[in-house]
Amino acid sequence: MGDKPIWEQIGSSFIQHYYQLFDADRTQLGAIYIDASCLTWEGQQFQGKAAIVEKLSSLPFQKIQHSITAQDHQPTPDSCILSMVVGQLKADDDQVLGFHQTFLLKSFQGAWVCTNEVFRLALHNV
Repeated sequence: MGDKPIWEQIGSSFIQHYYQLFDADRTQLGAIYIDASCLTWEGQQFQGKAAIVEKLSSLPFQKIQHSITAQDHQPTPDSCILSMVVGQLKADDDQVLGFHQTFLLKSFQGAWVCTNEVFRLALHNV
């Protein structure tokens, strides 16, 4: 991993940590957000750590497993990291679905936190 730029190392580590927490116990995700964080989940907007954790904790499934297909990371001019993830998820006994998720990461009080996040299932209702 040492040959990758630092923003890719940080982004990849964050993504791995995020999905491990999400799949094991999404109520523990509060540590990666701050009070100014924003989440758009399937078009619904939530702001603040408490609102985001409440939304993620209340999603209507008992178990979930994410499989990451691809992830891309970019540094931003203001020393943040933009990360985009494409993958598949399986919730309870539902069919496997594709998803896209984007994160804006910022160094805050010695840790990398998510200030902005957007999630969409890859559904095509044509």
